[in-house]
Parts: sequence; structure tokens; C-alpha cells
Amino acid sequence: MVFSSNIFLFLFLPITLGLYYLAPRKLRTPVLLLASLIFYGWGEPVYLLLMISVIAANYGFGLWIARRQSRGQSARTALVLSVVFNLAVLGWFKYAGFFARSLGLSTVPQVALPIGISFYIFQSMSYTIDVYRREVPAQRDPVRFGTYVSMFPQLIAGPIVRYRDVAKQLEERRENLPQFASGVSLFVVGLAKKLLLANQMGALWNVMQTEPGTLCAWVGMFAYTLQIYFDFSGYSDMAIGLGRMFGFEFLKNFDYPYISRSVTEFWRRWHISLSTWFREYVYIPLGGNRRGGGRQVLNLLIVWMLTGLWHGASWNFVLWGLYYAALLMLEKWLLAPALERLPALLRQALVLLLAALGWMLFYFEDLGGLTVFLARLVTPLAMGAVGRNRVLAYLPLLLIAAVGATPWPARLWAQFEQTSLGKYGRILGLAALLLLCTASLATQSYNPFIYFRF
Repeated sequence: MVFSSNIFLFLFLPITLGLYYLAPRKLRTPVLLLASLIFYGWGEPVYLLLMISVIAANYGFGLWIARRQSRGQSARTALVLSVVFNLAVLGWFKYAGFFARSLGLSTVPQVALPIGISFYIFQSMSYTIDVYRREVPAQRDPVRFGTYVSMFPQLIAGPIVRYRDVAKQLEERRENLPQFASGVSLFVVGLAKKLLLANQMGALWNVMQTEPGTLCAWVGMFAYTLQIYFDFSGYSDMAIGLGRMFGFEFLKNFDYPYISRSVTEFWRRWHISLSTWFREYVYIPLGGNRRGGGRQVLNLLIVWMLTGLWHGASWNFVLWGLYYAALLMLEKWLLAPALERLPALLRQALVLLLAALGWMLFYFEDLGGLTVFLARLVTPLAMGAVGRNRVLAYLPLLLIAAVGATPWPARLWAQFEQTSLGKYGRILGLAALLLLCTASLATQSYNPFIYFRF
């Protein structure tokens, strides 16, 4: 089940919200847990047992760690076993086939990838590590812990929610109407990003991949750049909005990354929860930048190779991670003074170009296909009539998407809301977006979600 589907919008969500708010306060968390398990099991019931096993194991590891520490004993063994368990589960389901092929083994296991496993495994690991660090107490209520791991708003594709960020909310949240209304607004905006922009950019990218012409290749590359942003940031907005409907506040996951003036800034704005997770649980424990330049280079290479692998079990993802490691190191130690002297707009254009080229490495699992496509970017060739007509037809939407990837629309809307018509304009605007999204669901057959495979 996906958020951008009729069954979720008009069946699952209304029923879940109704049951949640009709239930006594002490039963709302159990209702949310049950709804989350139904949500996950709807499409993949065979993997529901796997999720429950991960919940039970990490619940036990957390209690074990806390008990050892309360007795003044070392809990390192419990922590190591919890990390090994989680990585073993993730490694088997996501990477068994990849490593077998890479090692040239004659037998390659055919293991299906459970949806969302990268997200809920990382959340489980953050919990046991934070308990070990004494940053949070172990959760003794299995229902609350199960709700944290399986909460359907962010279960499938994040944001990755650290336990310490929602521990208090699991026990003491107080839902209110302004928060609920804010959640509805954010959810509708995220749904519009996904259905009205991401899907359209994806359709254009699919056509431009095969249409001849240099301009078609460039338009296609930037169409995919916009698709992946609106696809994932739209899902994150929907997740955060849904969280608010149930009384939770999740941290922002995207902050207009395509206006960044450096690659470093780009990764402070793109998939913030993943960058934060790797910084706090991998980069800093490895020593960060505290052990000299050579060790920092090694740490960056490790972190970005793992970041690439986290996105997918394929060598192009590893290369994509190392691509950013190289850019970050070049920027930090060699190019920073020269970049600072460039006009801000030129720096933004450069970062956008580097990100777009990176997305091509991200997209093409076949490196031969990547080479052919990159050659099209620099080979002068006129576009055909079909390509030209398609580009012209999509040009207004391309411009809308490009502007929508900047803070300008949000700033203009914030100013409009201060006017006398702002309150009613917001309601009408959201109603219009929802109507357009509903119409889109009724007419579109193309409704992929890029991050489902991670």
C-alpha cells in the first residue's frame, strides 16, 4: 500500500483516523500499532513476521543493555550482538545476491527485498545504540516500542526517525486541532508533489532516454533530477504530515537541496535523516575529523561507500557514494577558496549540475548504459520532431517544477496567508490540490515510487 493510492486515501486512512480518535487515549498507541502492522502486511504479509521478529529482538536487546548497565556491568556484548543481528538481517535480505555475484559464486541466492527494511533496521539500530550511550532509557512497553519501529507514516521510506526524537511523544503526546490541520496541509502538498510533479517528470524522463538529440538528453537528465526530488521529498512531506495527524512531530527531511551553494550544503539539505544517521552512528564513532587528515579521508570513504550501498545492492550505488566522497574532499581541501570567490548563482548552478550528473550514476545500474547516455550529453545532435514536440509540451510543467524546487513558492504563500483572504485561500488551494490529485489517480497508470526499492 502506498500513500498515493485510492485505497490508502479513501479507505485505510479515514478508518485508521476514525478508530484512533474514537479510542480512549490509553488505547491510541495500540490502535496505531495494529494499523501499522496491517499497513505493512497489506502488500507483503510474508514479511510481517520478519518485522515482528526485528521488533521483538531489538526490544529484548534494549532491556538487556539497560539491565547490564543498571548493575554496573559492561553492556558492550549486548550492543555488539544487537548490531550484528540487525546487520545480518539487512545483509541477507538486501545484499546476499549482490555479494554472491561479486564473489563469482556459482549459486546466487534469490532473496526478495522486503519494502522499507533499510529504514526500520536503521531505526532499530539507533535505538539500541542510544540506550547503550545512556541517551534514552530502554522502552519497557513492547507496544510503544513496536509502534516506534513500525509506525506506518514513515515505515516504508522514512524519514529515519531516531528513538530519542520521539521517545517522549510515544508516552505523552497530546493531539490538537492546529497540529492535525497542519498535518493535513503538509500531506496534501506532499501528495501533489508526488502525483502532479514527480510522476510527470518521470514520464518525461522515460521518453527522453530514447529520443535522439543532445537537448533531449539534457532535458531528460534534469527531468529525472526533479523527479527524484519531488518523489522523495513528497513522500517525506506526506510522512511528516501523517505523523502530525497522530500527534507526532518528525524532523524535516528535505530543505530545498537544489539551491545549495556547495556539495557539503547539498547533503545538509538532502535526505537529512540519513545524513544525520551516518554522521552520528558511523562517521563520529570512526573518529570523524579528530584523528588527522589521513584518517578523515578513510572515514569519509567508508561512510560514503556505505551510504551508496544503503541505497541499493549494485556497484553503481557504491560508485555514486564514492563520487560524492571525492566531491566533498575536493571541495573541502582543494577548491573551497576558489569556489568562495564565485558568484552565488554560479555556485548554485555548479552544484545542481554535479547533482544531476550524480543522479545519472544513481539511475543506470548498467555502467555501459551510463556511458552511452553521458556521451549523448556532449555529442552535438539535433532532436527529432517527436522529441521537440514532447519538450515543448512539457516546458510549462518543467518550469513549474524548477520553481517548485526552490523556497520561492513557500515564501510567496506565507506572505499571502497574512492577507485577509489568506485563511480561505489556503483552504481553497488545498482543496484544489486534493481534487487534482484525485483526478490524477483516476487517470494515471504511471505511479512509481523510486525509494521503495531501498
